Amino acid sequence: MITTFVYFMKLSCQEINHASKEGKEKHDEHDHILSGANKTDHEIILRLPDDAEVSNDLWDEVIECMKVRVRDKIHVVRTFAVRALSRFVNDSSNIDILDLFLETLPLEQNADVRKMIVLSLPPSSATSQVIIDCTLDVSESVRKAAYCVLANKFPLQSLSIKLRTIILRRGLSDRSVGVSKECFKLLKDEWLIKCCNGDPLELLKYLDVETYESVSESVMEALLKAGLVKLKNGASIQQYISSNGDTAEGEAVPCPPTIVLMEAEAALYWRTVCKHLQSEAHALGSDAAATAGTEAEVYAAEASDKNDLLEKILPATVDEYIELVRAHIVAGSNHRFACRQLLLLGAMFDFSDTSYRKAASVFLQELMSKPPEHEVDNEGNIVVIGDGLSFGGDTEWAEAIAKLARKVHAAPGEFEEVVLAIVEKLAQPCRERTADYVQWIHTLSLIGLLLKNAVSMRFLQGKAIEPDELLQSLLLPGAKQSHLDVQRIAVRCLGLFGLLERKPNAELLKQLRVSYIRGPHLISIEAGKALTDLVMWHGPQEVDRVLNHDIPSQVNSDKKCFCPVNFSDSEVDSNSNVDMLDLLYGGIENEDWANPLTSNEDESIYAILGEGFAKILLLSDNYPSIPASLHPVLLSKLIYLYFSDISENMHRLKQCLSVFFENYPCLSTNHKRCILKAFIPVMRSMWPGIFGNSGGSPFVISQMRKRAVQASRFMLQMVQIPLFVKETEAACENSSTEQPQVIDSCTEVPFECGEEGLALRIAVEVASFHSKKTAAEKAYVSALCRVLVSLHFRLSEQGPIKIMRKLLCRMIECVSSEKDLVKELKRMADHLVTIDRQQDQELLQDEVNLILGKLELDFNLDLDASVAIPQTPAVQRTRATRTRRRVRIEEDSSSDDEEDSYVSVVPTTVNTVKGRSQRASKTAAINKMSSAVRSVKPDEIEEEEEEEESNVTSEDSEESEQSS
Repeated sequence: MITTFVYFMKLSCQEINHASKEGKEKHDEHDHILSGANKTDHEIILRLPDDAEVSNDLWDEVIECMKVRVRDKIHVVRTFAVRALSRFVNDSSNIDILDLFLETLPLEQNADVRKMIVLSLPPSSATSQVIIDCTLDVSESVRKAAYCVLANKFPLQSLSIKLRTIILRRGLSDRSVGVSKECFKLLKDEWLIKCCNGDPLELLKYLDVETYESVSESVMEALLKAGLVKLKNGASIQQYISSNGDTAEGEAVPCPPTIVLMEAEAALYWRTVCKHLQSEAHALGSDAAATAGTEAEVYAAEASDKNDLLEKILPATVDEYIELVRAHIVAGSNHRFACRQLLLLGAMFDFSDTSYRKAASVFLQELMSKPPEHEVDNEGNIVVIGDGLSFGGDTEWAEAIAKLARKVHAAPGEFEEVVLAIVEKLAQPCRERTADYVQWIHTLSLIGLLLKNAVSMRFLQGKAIEPDELLQSLLLPGAKQSHLDVQRIAVRCLGLFGLLERKPNAELLKQLRVSYIRGPHLISIEAGKALTDLVMWHGPQEVDRVLNHDIPSQVNSDKKCFCPVNFSDSEVDSNSNVDMLDLLYGGIENEDWANPLTSNEDESIYAILGEGFAKILLLSDNYPSIPASLHPVLLSKLIYLYFSDISENMHRLKQCLSVFFENYPCLSTNHKRCILKAFIPVMRSMWPGIFGNSGGSPFVISQMRKRAVQASRFMLQMVQIPLFVKETEAACENSSTEQPQVIDSCTEVPFECGEEGLALRIAVEVASFHSKKTAAEKAYVSALCRVLVSLHFRLSEQGPIKIMRKLLCRMIECVSSEKDLVKELKRMADHLVTIDRQQDQELLQDEVNLILGKLELDFNLDLDASVAIPQTPAVQRTRATRTRRRVRIEEDSSSDDEEDSYVSVVPTTVNTVKGRSQRASKTAAINKMSSAVRSVKPDEIEEEEEEEESNVTSEDSEESEQSS
């Protein structure tokens, strides 16, 4: 075995070295030899017994050889080399192999090699995070391999809670069914059965359900769907309630039951189990109603069984349920999570019974009248516990209270009536201006709960407190309070109040404007969110009309940019002539608002407004009052936000924009036009040094240029996304499809919305630069040209092809110093020549104006310019100077002669230096003879002779250098 091992190692190394020297013509043979040799090597290494006597020198030689092959250019060789080294990666003396794997994995392009590296990594704290990162790999096979390694090499206890939840969240929601099955296999076989003895409650204790509630709920749903949750020994929620049949002394009413407090895991467990049983019973009941006969009876019986099991689990009566919840509330904040889970269970009870509904109503009034939890800090200030906005201190608690209240008071208007009666009592100190900070927060948070869950404003009318009184006596005064937390929650309520109105209130809008402009960052965020919602709900034109009655009714379609807003101006908040969109866009331009809150990085003006503008663009058909000419401006700003370092930590904004960019280009051709119009402004705003916005260290400038290049590639992808059309638009006579169809972007999209339009815009932008450019301008032009050469022209677009041929000559002159780029542009020009079907037909000015007009480009194209691409840019520049001198002197020469002379001066390749020198000298002599006949000034003749002599000298020197 050892002899065979050494022989094959030496043989394979010789074959590899021999094949590497054969050249490109032996590529296939090289591939075969390498893959076969390395496959043999790694099989021998893996099958060699552990007690085999192999010298250390030989092992070192083998390992070093395999390390080299890990970086081989053939992916099969790299795969086998990684597999061979996997035997040594666990050895502590070969730590460099592990370092090699960790270094190679993020750089590897082939999915099979990445998969082999992941399978070869040993379990350790250094590799766990790397393997978990591979659960986001683009390749399905790599993601499956990552979950396989996590299942086989990493026990549940060896991973932190955060890593466990990351694994489950990604795996159970993976877009690939195979990957999600692999993750569920890990969850079931390794974590649930081996580590937790098949007990889901025990598994939940490893996931920290209070912190990672959504992940724990997903785990329970997956286990319930697979039938892995078994109720043993009649376990139910009733086991936490022990009824007491005795009565209190002197009373005929039985004593309240004894309650055993639930743990957080048990509360979530029973909530998900009850929710699953209820949904199954509902689905089976629907199936029974949709069928007939025996099948319907079977479905009905199964639905009845599910309902019976649900009744056995839930508390026997509503009174017992209320006592169970009340006991957890009294237990304090440590049982708040379990209490919220129990509140969500209330939606599963039937409150049609009058006594049950009355008991639940009294309990809800008790909950809503309870002041928020608060404490006194070291300086004696009262601090409310929670987010300071939601009723009860957090959004989840407020939603649980609202769901239970809507279930108990299900009649139309009953929920609003009950809550407003409580608000009327709580608001009395606030109206009298005697309420303290806690009372204001309590009242406004309950009003926010009401406004968020109210169906319509008409259900608020005729109740204990009228809507107008609610606005004038509570919301507007609250927004002017000195305490910032009171201002913040009042501004939030103003936004919710405006969404319920059929027509926006002028006082409400004015207060929101003042809070948005003058308020601290925390208040400006809430005001910006409220104004954005109101603009989207009522429309920007309606909002401006309420603030300014003199606003014209027609849409200003000529507006191409937003008016700048100076937030430092003391009159800007009282100036109603400033349009609301201008005001909101000014916020995203205000650099003072760029920094997010320290407590929540997603909470910032930029994030709120960016998300709002993305929704406006996505639903632009619903806002005809917004000129279409402003859409590219908004899109440019969103792309700039997405790629700038400002939004690096704004994860919610980046997630929102990524979804927006995926869906926006495919909706309509108008959106395609918007993308094309936004391309150049985006590049101008992101590229440093263009139009006077340069500055910063070289590192900052390089980072900005990288983002600019990323943005250009990103927008190019957006242009190439095909369009989706509605069924009614795409349906044809012989088509019976029910799904939306995709328009082929290469055949149906007009040129002004396709790659041809983008190419012409880039060409005009490049041609607008002068020959002398700064370093930043050169880099900018170069980047645009590199985007241009990746675009394609369709045969049907002959007009844009001819215009591009004209523009390419000027572009080549603009980047003549970059030889590689010039070659790419010339290659593009040659391709355009082959697809130009009417090369002899000249472009007409009307045709050019029509094409450029569709792109809204103002550019004076020289139709008389030649489309011939010179082979040597240096000679072209020299001859062009002399030709212009000849035109100035010879007034009778025609334009045709000029073009002929321009083409004739392009030299051909000659092998001998002497022939080219003689031809150049002959040309110079003829020009001298012809110039001697003309009567010109002596100084002009001398200047021309000196120039021609220098030209001849330069050409001779060039030939001498080439021949040498």
